[in-house]
Amino acid sequence: MNGQKQRNKKDPSQMRHGYTTGACAAAMTKAALQALVTGEVPNEVTIYLPVGQYATFKVTAFDRSDGRVMCETIKDAGDDPDATHQARIQSTVTYANKEGIHLDGGVGVGRVTKAGLPVAVGQAAINPVPRKMILGVVQEAIDKYKVNRGIEVVISVPDGVEIAEKTLNGRLGIIGGISILGTRGTVVPFSSSAYMASIAQAINVAKEAGSEHLVITTGGRSEKFAMKQYPHLPEEAFIEMGDFVGFTLKNIARKKFPKVSLVGMMGKFSKVAQGVMMVHSKSAPVSFEFLAGMANKVGVSEEIQQDILQANTASQVGEILQGNEAFFEALCRNCCYYALNHMNASIKVSTTLYAMNGSCLGKAENIDKLDEDDWYRG
Repeated sequence: MNGQKQRNKKDPSQMRHGYTTGACAAAMTKAALQALVTGEVPNEVTIYLPVGQYATFKVTAFDRSDGRVMCETIKDAGDDPDATHQARIQSTVTYANKEGIHLDGGVGVGRVTKAGLPVAVGQAAINPVPRKMILGVVQEAIDKYKVNRGIEVVISVPDGVEIAEKTLNGRLGIIGGISILGTRGTVVPFSSSAYMASIAQAINVAKEAGSEHLVITTGGRSEKFAMKQYPHLPEEAFIEMGDFVGFTLKNIARKKFPKVSLVGMMGKFSKVAQGVMMVHSKSAPVSFEFLAGMANKVGVSEEIQQDILQANTASQVGEILQGNEAFFEALCRNCCYYALNHMNASIKVSTTLYAMNGSCLGKAENIDKLDEDDWYRG
């Protein structure tokens, strides 16, 4: 999963698309092999992307020696806040002593050490679609130039080790650099599909590692709280789901985990408690009427209920009711009920709510049945 930071506040419809590390690697492979065969390094090359369009990439640097050519381009992620934006992507091509096309990763490209990823343990972290793209451009050149020798391709990212520190690669078992990624060839700014793919990948890794208890959180802060709460669990058991609660739960159910714990804060979990499974602020605003109704259910005074209805944020509601264990436990149970209902699977669900300062507001543990009398629907 790549680290993200906002670089601008453009309207999404006006944002510029970019290109994946996989597309860059394939383009530089084409350039390097062309130079190896013809003796001339091209200024740019054009390749056909999986998304169904052509793209042209500049060769920003190269290096030649006997029987070896390296070509480099600078990755342009467009307006996507991607950790690999402006990364140097290199491909070094040589003739091989054995027949066929041989692809590997070099400096700054991670190596897979855990099962559950789309790349086998021990191989360079070059995902299937980029791998197919790279092998495809090599085969095209072999056919075009009638090459009758084996070809060796090594993809490198000189700053890949440093870039990988901004990602979750280490947790996924990708060691020593970044992954060469991309299913489309293009990068869509703030792509939900990319984030969801990283969640599914993390779940797969946890499953293959033998985890039986997953802890899902909405962000980095809640994950820190969760790690303190469950210090016995391995790192891969913790998954940042962001706003994608429903998607994450469905994937966990599909993999038949026996236990899941939700850890978060009032803003987003007050939405989960009323059955909202996509908790982005634009998708579903906080319902203060629901929170006031929940307070009424556990016997909170009408005066405080009015304070809840006048609140500006869910965190403010948390402050108003701080110390009221019955309210927060009921809210956590509701999160569990809706999670169970959404997954429709045999699984134990726990929920813990934290305040922004890290104090635990309440929890509900190991709920495995829907209690219609206790389940508050507003």
